Amino acid sequence: MPRWLPMYLGVGVIWGCSFWFIKEGLTFLSFGGVAFARSLLGALTLLLGSRWSSTPLPRSPRVWGLLALNGLLMNVIPALLFPLAETRATSVLAGLMNALTPLSTIFFLTLVFRDERLSRHQVRGLVLGLLGVLVVLGVWRGLGRSPWWAVGALLLAVTCYGVSFPFTRRYLTPVGLAPMAMATGQLVMASLLLLPTLAFHPLRGVAPSLGAVLAVVGLGAGSSGLAYVWNFHLIERAGSAIASTTTYLTPVVAVVVGALVLHESLTWNEPVGGFLVLLAAAWGQGWFTRRRRVT
Repeated sequence: MPRWLPMYLGVGVIWGCSFWFIKEGLTFLSFGGVAFARSLLGALTLLLGSRWSSTPLPRSPRVWGLLALNGLLMNVIPALLFPLAETRATSVLAGLMNALTPLSTIFFLTLVFRDERLSRHQVRGLVLGLLGVLVVLGVWRGLGRSPWWAVGALLLAVTCYGVSFPFTRRYLTPVGLAPMAMATGQLVMASLLLLPTLAFHPLRGVAPSLGAVLAVVGLGAGSSGLAYVWNFHLIERAGSAIASTTTYLTPVVAVVVGALVLHESLTWNEPVGGFLVLLAAAWGQGWFTRRRRVT
């Protein structure tokens, strides 16, 4: 068994459980409260990790500005939109829509930032991904059980992820920051940007259960903290190609947890559409093309 396998599974499971954690956090926090708690706990976890690993934080104001912009795209807006959507949508739907992130990244990387040329397998992946989303939503019966604004919030969150990766590649990677320093600085800036949410009743006035509090801790310290660190180590030990496949494990965990733990109902089109989205993401990233070349 590869030494990195437990870390690989840990990243996929923690990120897959984050949609369940959000649901639990919403029992006593507003969607803004969930977003702020997640970013703050993640930032504190990474600050401790940076201190433990003696990783220096950036000093340039320009770099901090870039981290703030990327934090807005990767952390602030999605951290607000996912819990907002989950006030009406299921965690299963949120997890399946999150699987669109690789396709969103391909779209912005090739068609907007133009850092790469759009290949045939990427076009096919984008088309199949769109079909998968339509199946997940059950368009033949409207938007199924979720209101249009919740679906729109999920799509906008994934769109922000898609913009953030090519933004990182073009503007932050050339700076030469250590991954730990980049993630820490980004979450610190995201926490500062989310401070105004505390003015809008972050608490719902309901006494939290121990499970809900632990879920928020898991969301911040785990999903936005520990899993980030593990992902960086996974990239170092197994390579970015293997690390990127955690994207395919995350929605599977989200569906299983949503159905078994939260007892959310699951219609046939959601797992079928989710499978099409995952297949499209793998196709768009060239997994099948690489396999044919190897053989």
